[in-house]
Amino acid sequence: MMTTTPSPGVHHGRAELAAQLSGLGVERDGALLVHASMRAVGRVDGGARSVVGALRDALGEGGTLVVPSFTPENSDTSPQYLDRVRGLTDRERADVRARMPPFDPAKTAAPSMGRLSETVRLTEGARRSGHPQTSFAAIGPLAGELMAGHRPDCHLGEDSPLARLYELRAQVLLLGTGFDTCTAFHLGEYRMPSPPRRRYRCVVGAGGGRRWWGYEDVALDDGDFAALGADFARADGGAAVRSGPVGSSAGRLFRLDAAVDFAAHWLPSHRTGARAPGPVPGGGTR
Repeated sequence: MMTTTPSPGVHHGRAELAAQLSGLGVERDGALLVHASMRAVGRVDGGARSVVGALRDALGEGGTLVVPSFTPENSDTSPQYLDRVRGLTDRERADVRARMPPFDPAKTAAPSMGRLSETVRLTEGARRSGHPQTSFAAIGPLAGELMAGHRPDCHLGEDSPLARLYELRAQVLLLGTGFDTCTAFHLGEYRMPSPPRRRYRCVVGAGGGRRWWGYEDVALDDGDFAALGADFARADGGAAVRSGPVGSSAGRLFRLDAAVDFAAHWLPSHRTGARAPGPVPGGGTR
């Protein structure tokens, strides 16, 4: 995982960050999926709002900014929940479950996604997809289109915003984070032949109340994403990934479709029992 240590006493401004993002290659009027560590970016005048402003400045009025807005906190099958209840008694676990609020796309916070993600989610005019566990938030002219139709039993597959971003050939920006945070690689998992599946469960709203809902979906595993990303960054002589400073952090920029296609072929050869996917019309893999 890439880490960046901010320089003490250094402050960054919105205009400086926007110029760095444009120099890195962020496309005007494009769609951009961002994973960011504000700590790595360093001290910014105006904080996360200024970073969001800089991203929007680089994208221009026709650009759309997208961030993950995941909510593992309302699931009892998530690693976050299992860590939370480790060592508790059965009664204490039941109490934790009883107090877990249902997902509400208009209100439910996504604290584990960081300050930048929450700032985008709370920006006036932002749209959010409806998945109770792996929603995304977006601002810009394509926000509504990209966030629509996120099927509740499809975390990060063909009926999620990732597939819509793939179709647009959107860019991905890792801002002070490593490839282990690269959500786009999960779409590659769905495009492997017969990917393993598992049961998930979370709390959803029901007639003004709450209920537990269980569903089956692809078994998501980001445990090898750092290694996958390292190989992706080296492919084609490193041409697929552009790197450069953004504030005190190192930024990595690449095409989402290139990352997904690489993952769909890399994962079967690096995970036991998986088969390589075949080509599909129009490019990519299924």
